[in-house]
Amino acid sequence: MVDQNRLQAMLDKEEIRSALIRYTRGVDRLDAELIADLYHDDAIDHHGPFDLRGKEFAVTVVDYLRQNTPGGHQHRISNISIELDGDTAWTEAVLHSIHNNISVLNEFFGRYIDRFERRDGVWKVAERWVVCDFTRATPLTEHYAVGDDFIKGTRDKTDQSWQR
Repeated sequence: MVDQNRLQAMLDKEEIRSALIRYTRGVDRLDAELIADLYHDDAIDHHGPFDLRGKEFAVTVVDYLRQNTPGGHQHRISNISIELDGDTAWTEAVLHSIHNNISVLNEFFGRYIDRFERRDGVWKVAERWVVCDFTRATPLTEHYAVGDDFIKGTRDKTDQSWQR
């Protein structure tokens, strides 16, 4: 016999996990709409120098990354923990972001700490805190030529990941 509460918890956690992954895709593709979809309309994101409504943060971070990471960037999350409490969920996701500034590779190692809320049946972030555990900067002295033979990634909807 299927335990309906356990099944619902699994579905809730997967919806939350998927939302977190879509967010990182939005950041890497500079897609403010995809980023904004993570947040409820009144959500707050405490993100380093930014302390903004989530949907405002989405536009701000796209502009910031477009201006400050000319060589591209990637955001990765792992070790996602989700604790459900009714229509509230507390999550922690380990974050590793890499920013290629042409002459230096900047890395951020931290965590997203989120309070998700289920409203009208949909899980979205109500409040986010970004925690910095440590950073690293590596000077780039040479170009790794093996990448020259691959399809080049783009930070918009012309990227291969959108071609279906």
